[in-house]
Amino acid sequence: MFAEMKNTRTSELHLWADEATGLQAVIAINSTTRGAALGGCRLFSYKSTDDAIHDAIRLARGMSYKAALAGVEQGGGKAVIMAPREIHDREALFKAFGRFVHSLGGRYIAAMDVGTQTSDMDTIASITPHVACTSKGGDPAPYTALGVFNSIKTTLQASSALPDDISGARIAVQGLGNVGFALCELLSNAGAELVVSDIDSAKVTRCEQVFGARSVPPSAILSVECDVFSPCGMGGIIQADTVKDLSCRAVVGSANNQLATPEAGLALHRQGILYAPDYLVNAGGLIHASLSHRGKTPAEINERIHGVAETLSQIFKRHKTSGEPVSLIADRMAEHILYGPAPLQRSA
Repeated sequence: MFAEMKNTRTSELHLWADEATGLQAVIAINSTTRGAALGGCRLFSYKSTDDAIHDAIRLARGMSYKAALAGVEQGGGKAVIMAPREIHDREALFKAFGRFVHSLGGRYIAAMDVGTQTSDMDTIASITPHVACTSKGGDPAPYTALGVFNSIKTTLQASSALPDDISGARIAVQGLGNVGFALCELLSNAGAELVVSDIDSAKVTRCEQVFGARSVPPSAILSVECDVFSPCGMGGIIQADTVKDLSCRAVVGSANNQLATPEAGLALHRQGILYAPDYLVNAGGLIHASLSHRGKTPAEINERIHGVAETLSQIFKRHKTSGEPVSLIADRMAEHILYGPAPLQRSA
């Protein structure tokens, strides 16, 4: 655990259990150098405590990188709640989690993530002020989707192998939750050809009916021939040894930690697949959570979200000039903001 914290520069790791509600939760704080650590609270059924801790650490690191590249004055953190087999009293569970958040004295600000909703954030807010994405601030999903949509447009314009415009482009969307569905709506309105997949057949049927999307089984979405593959579900979907199965020309999606390992980013580069770094592409939700928590207007928030595509364009220009993998360029840019320039390597 400590080795992983050192490798990811995670500054704090907190575990909390509440017997009365069955709450078992982890909060990882990667960095607070640029402000309080802001990150979603994920309610998910983990196979083990180790899996929950590992997910929290990786996600918190991604939030630090996301905030840095998005120009948001927040640190990176993440909370995960190990979903019990049955939640008897959801309100009591999230009140207990609110006490956990409050115990950290404002170093971590909770927000929505997979498995949680605005009503859960309202419950947390009844215990602590250190929470965003309440019903007053609204659902961050549309803002995340907007950032992904703009990033897809930027990616299409960055490669001669891709169509110049979303109209007529084939986009394969994996995961049709709040963000995935909102993204499909934006893409459909812009004239994209949609191929969709989700483990929930009702969500698939809805996209077929509303957007005229073509659907494929979850096992087939990776190999769909398309211009852009957009992972919008859980992370770790792109692995170094399965990149060869992809039939897309670019990867641009909202899921966190899409690359199972750093080697997966190098594999995409070797195969000539343009990768838009997930922690930049999906920063719209973070921008919304941070700025709405500070009382900014929707117009100010939207303006900042449009800056995501501008940063992505800068990364693609560096990629075109240097020939280096996009994943490495983005990591170095974020690390330079967070930690300063890397020290020069001195020969012996």
